[in-house]
Amino acid sequence: MRNPDLLTQFNVPAWLTPDHLSGMQRGIEKESLRMQANGFLSQTDHPRALGSALTHPHITTDYSEALIELITPPVSHPQQALDFLRQLHVVVQQNLPEGETLWPLSMPCMLDKDENNIPLARYGSSNLGQFKTLYRRGLGIRYGRRMQTIAGVHYNVSFPDQLFTAWQQHSSTAPELQQLSLQDYRSERYFGLIRNFLRLAPLVVYLLGASPSVCACFLSGRQHHLQPLVSGTMYLPEATALRMGRLGYQNSAQRGLGIHYNNMQDYIRGIEQAIHTPYQAFSELGLDDENGEPLQINDHVLQIENEYYSPIRPKQIPQSGETPAQALKNRGVAYIELRAVDINPYSDIGIDLTSACFLEVVALYALLQESPAINDSEQDCIDHNLIKVVDQGRNVNLSLNTPEGEYLFKPWARQQLEHMQAIARMLDETTAQPIYQAALQVMSKRLEHVEHTLSAQVLSDTVTAGGSWRFGHALASRYATQQGEQQLPPEQQQYFSQIAEQSWQAQAQLEQQDQGDFKTYLAPYRQNHAVSATSPKEHV
Repeated sequence: MRNPDLLTQFNVPAWLTPDHLSGMQRGIEKESLRMQANGFLSQTDHPRALGSALTHPHITTDYSEALIELITPPVSHPQQALDFLRQLHVVVQQNLPEGETLWPLSMPCMLDKDENNIPLARYGSSNLGQFKTLYRRGLGIRYGRRMQTIAGVHYNVSFPDQLFTAWQQHSSTAPELQQLSLQDYRSERYFGLIRNFLRLAPLVVYLLGASPSVCACFLSGRQHHLQPLVSGTMYLPEATALRMGRLGYQNSAQRGLGIHYNNMQDYIRGIEQAIHTPYQAFSELGLDDENGEPLQINDHVLQIENEYYSPIRPKQIPQSGETPAQALKNRGVAYIELRAVDINPYSDIGIDLTSACFLEVVALYALLQESPAINDSEQDCIDHNLIKVVDQGRNVNLSLNTPEGEYLFKPWARQQLEHMQAIARMLDETTAQPIYQAALQVMSKRLEHVEHTLSAQVLSDTVTAGGSWRFGHALASRYATQQGEQQLPPEQQQYFSQIAEQSWQAQAQLEQQDQGDFKTYLAPYRQNHAVSATSPKEHV
C-alpha cells in the first residue's frame, strides 16, 4: 500500500483572496418521480398548471412524463438556490393530482413488470417537442426504460472571471497559459477541475451516496449482484450509491469512445465523432417500427450529446442554432455540472446546505490543484475506483487503485478533507458565515464514523420501515403534507403563475411556426455528420 501523504500536495495560492471569489454562481437541477397513492409510477400527464415542460425555465420533465425536473436560476449564495428549489417543490406539490407525491429516493420503486408502462415525456406537436420525445424513445430501446427512471441532483458551479484573470497573471510557472485568451484560459482551468473531480469522485460518492438499496422491481429482467434485504428490497451490505454503478447510467457503447477531459478540443472532437458514428448494436434495433414511425433519432453511438454519461460535464449555454459542443467551441466553458449526487432522502428538497457547501468546496479544491492529463491507465483506475466505492464504499479496508499501486481509501479521504479546510475558510469569508467549515465537519464525521453516512442511515431506516417502498412512502407523505401547507409570498405565487402561462404561449408559438413535417426535420440527424440543433433550450 502507498502512503497517502505522498499522493498529493496542496497549498492555497498566495495570490488568492476572498475578493477573487466574489461573483461565484451556483444552481441546482433536481429530478423526482411522481408517485401515485398506491406507490406506483404516475400515469397522468404533466400537470397543466405547472406550465409547458418544453419551454418552462424552472419546471420540466426528464425521461418520463412522470419524472419532473426542477431547475433553479444561478444565484450568489447556496442558500438562495435551496430556497428557490423549495419554492418549486411547493408549487409542484400543490398542483399534483390528488394523492400524488414526489418520490424522495434516487432509485425508483413499484415499477410495473411491463416497462412500457413507464410513460415517455411528451412535449407537444412541434418538431422540437416530437424530437425530444423521440430521443427518449431511443434511450428506452437502447438501455431500457427502467434505467431512465433513476433520479439525481445536478449541482452547477461557476467561478468569476476575476479569479481566472488574477490566476493567469500569476501563472509564471506555465508561460504557455499566459498567451491564451481569457476564454481559453478559463476553459483550460475548468477542464483541470473536471479531471480532478473524477479523481475525487470516490470521496463524493462515499459522503453523498444515498442509494445502497433498490426495489426488486427495478431489477426485473436484469442480471445483478445484489442480495435480499427486506420485503422485496435488494442491496449490497457496504454499498453507497448504486445509482452511480453498474445498475445505473452505464453505456457499453460509450466505453470505447476514448473521450477524455485532457483538453477541450479533443473532448469536443470525441463527442462530435460519437454523434455521427453508427453503432452496430443500435443499428440492429432499427430506426423505425413496422409502421414507419421513428424508434430512435439515429443509430449512432450517441443520438445527441446529452446521451454521453459522465459524473461531471463542462457547460456553456447554447444560443439559437447551437449544439452544446458548438457553444463550448464558440465561447468556452461557462460552468461545470456536478452529476455524482444522489437525492438526499432526509431533505424535503433532496439536497441540504451541508451537501451544497461541500460540493462547492470540492469544486474549488479541484480547480486549484495541479491537474495532470489522464492517460488510459489512470482512466481505467478512475473507472475501477468508482465501481469499488459504489459497491463497497463502507468497507473499512477499502483500497483504491492508481497506475503506481493501491492505497487505502480512508487515509486518502482524510487527507483530502484536511486540505479542503483552507478552501472552506476562504469561502466562509465570502459569506461571513461558517457554513463551509461546518459542512466539512459533517463530512469528516461521516468519514470517521461510517454509521453516519447517508447510505448507512438509508439501509438502517429501510429495515426499520420494512422495505424501500414503506421507507420512501413515509418520507414522501411527510414532505407532501409540509409543502402542501406552505404558503408562498403573493409575488412568488404570481411569478410562477405568469411564467407557467407564458410557457404555454411559447409552446403554441413554436407549434405555429413549424414548417415541414417531422421526418423532414429529423433527416439531417440521421446522416453521418454533425448537425446544428434548432432548440431554444440546451436541455434536451
